[in-house]
Amino acid sequence: MLEKVEVMAQEAGMFTVPKTIGSVLCCKCGILMQPNAANMCAKCLLSEVDITEGLQKHVVIIHCPECESYLQPPRTWIKTQLESKELLTFCIKRLKNLNKVHLVHAEFIWTEPHSKRIKVRLRVQKEVLNGAVLEQAYTVKYVVQDQMCESCTFRLILINGWLQFNCGSIHAGKFVDFVGEVAPIRKRNDKQLVSHDQKSNNYNYKYTFSVEICPICREDLICLPPKVAASQGNLGPLVICTKVTNSVALLDPFTLRHCFLNAEQYSRVPFTALLSSRQLVEYIVLDIETVSSEVVGGGSKYVVADAQITRVSDFGKNDIIFNVRTHLGHLLNPGDYALGCDLYGANSNDIELDRYNGLVVPEVILIKKSYEEKRQRKRNKPRSWKLKSLNMEIDNSTRGRDHEEKMDSEYEQFKRDLEENPELRFNISLYRNKEYQPSEMASETDGEDFPSIRIEELLADLELSDEEMGDGNTRE
Repeated sequence: MLEKVEVMAQEAGMFTVPKTIGSVLCCKCGILMQPNAANMCAKCLLSEVDITEGLQKHVVIIHCPECESYLQPPRTWIKTQLESKELLTFCIKRLKNLNKVHLVHAEFIWTEPHSKRIKVRLRVQKEVLNGAVLEQAYTVKYVVQDQMCESCTFRLILINGWLQFNCGSIHAGKFVDFVGEVAPIRKRNDKQLVSHDQKSNNYNYKYTFSVEICPICREDLICLPPKVAASQGNLGPLVICTKVTNSVALLDPFTLRHCFLNAEQYSRVPFTALLSSRQLVEYIVLDIETVSSEVVGGGSKYVVADAQITRVSDFGKNDIIFNVRTHLGHLLNPGDYALGCDLYGANSNDIELDRYNGLVVPEVILIKKSYEEKRQRKRNKPRSWKLKSLNMEIDNSTRGRDHEEKMDSEYEQFKRDLEENPELRFNISLYRNKEYQPSEMASETDGEDFPSIRIEELLADLELSDEEMGDGNTRE
């Protein structure tokens, strides 16, 4: 009957009043609201129910600092950039129990690039009391831990040249001994009986070696733990790593005191770098004044000086000038460039730094002199020396233009380190390049302020036939 009345009303040209939604009072706070299944406003629902309970808020991810890739367990490495869509997808996939809610939106929260932290804001929905749908936002913090991938680890071994001998059959014990000679390590070895023959008295064992390598690298800035600083006569606590062999050489840039920590001393109280050598900022020296005479520390000579510096990126744009004390007084002059750790603009979250109450952290700590500007002038001029290396087997999956450019950049940086640091080329054979003219060789060593290798240090290059050379080749 009602349906017939509605039809008659439509035929007569009559219109119906649109349906309106009334308001009700929230059962908790009493404010006016549109009715829902829970009879509560959004604020009261959030106070009663937390739909993010049980969801991950802290996640640890593994990052390779060499190739800028992230580990997707168990063995897949994904190469991506910060705040990219690929990295956002990777971070979301690492979350467990996210299928219990409906993901609505995800975005990055800006953090310092060197803070080793990635923050992602997620907005999720879930059905709660009596079928009401609640939407809530929360933040997930990802802690980035550095660990080299297999490809970069293999390349590091090749750079050290260990495969130039005994590369036919590599014994695990010998390899562990080699690693212990070039870096402080903590090792452990176990053996397990697999089988044995009672008649012939033969035993078959399975040997397992575990090696943990010290993550400290040369030119890293370190904040020593209080126990380590006290054991070394209250050294530092801010020190610079000047050399890494089977021990770590540390230098206080303000007092020129130094110490050496072997693998056993480091394993007792391990620590990490406050700022790595990859985070150095370029500065220009405005003025410098020597404070003390020349002192030998850790095998090298240093002079303490007070300097006025400014960032190259700020030069001519603002008046930010830093007054610092540096150990490079024997190298720096007004107008020179230097690389240093920018503690003024860094967002440090080092645990060891927080343990020192009342410690005044300097704005800048200079690490080494920079010759980049002088190198730009001689960029197209060849070197008077060359290195020899063996053929390397490269994984096909890592080949590409970006990979080749990265390899060339690392090789060029390695040659620059050899020119700037005589200690690095102590056990490395450098050969004369006969293709260069004497005038070119002389032009490269004319500048006393530019690092170069003297001709007396170079070996004569032997000319061998292809049969005598075998698989070896020369890389210039």
